[in-house]
Amino acid sequence: MPRLHPDGHVPGRFPTTQWSRVVTAASRDASEAREALSGLCQAYWYPIYAYIRHRGYMPEQAQDLTQDFFTYVLERDLLAMADPTRGRFRAFLRTVCARQLADHHDRQNATKRGGGRPPLPIDPLDAERRYTLEPAHELTPERVFDRTWALTLLGRVVERLRREYDDAGRSDRFEELLTVLTRDPASDSHAEIARRLGTTEGNVRVAVHRLRRRYGLLLREEIAATVGDEAQIDDEIRALFSALEG
Repeated sequence: MPRLHPDGHVPGRFPTTQWSRVVTAASRDASEAREALSGLCQAYWYPIYAYIRHRGYMPEQAQDLTQDFFTYVLERDLLAMADPTRGRFRAFLRTVCARQLADHHDRQNATKRGGGRPPLPIDPLDAERRYTLEPAHELTPERVFDRTWALTLLGRVVERLRREYDDAGRSDRFEELLTVLTRDPASDSHAEIARRLGTTEGNVRVAVHRLRRRYGLLLREEIAATVGDEAQIDDEIRALFSALEG
């Protein structure tokens, strides 16, 4: 398993409903559903930003185009008109973004759009810091998108785990166990972790097992929010980890 980074964290609990259900509700003008759709966009703006940057746009242009893209998606109710059975949420966003970029010459004033909707909280310095960490070798924009989507989603899972341990007053234990969860090559042995935590090696092994099981459950919840039905969850998990191998 690759090492995970919590770069994708956005405050607030990510909706665990499937996006097909959100789309159905959105088509009925439900305020809660629209809030959930906005949350999806806020949670996964960075893969779109990285995709646009890798298409050759400069940072300031990519920021404007990212804002413009999500404004377009939300104001036009594109998610309400989409058919979740035809693909994943990430594939839908990427396809719409590609079409938007193809028409960019007709939309030069991206920053002037918005219709009163608050802009996405894009930190330009953070966006570029994260983008500089992308692989230096040649990847297609599509591969960059899938890779950043995977890292963002996995980072959200780690952050949900961290919040659960923080709420239980066990943040120190979580930080010790995290390196084992992510199989960091530099992680210490179970015996060394047990020594620092003042417990037994057996207890550490049990704690790691429980953490991995909880991680798996949260990962499936996050995936379920972005696919058409539960039958696609395992395929999507395999696809996302495959994207990290490139």
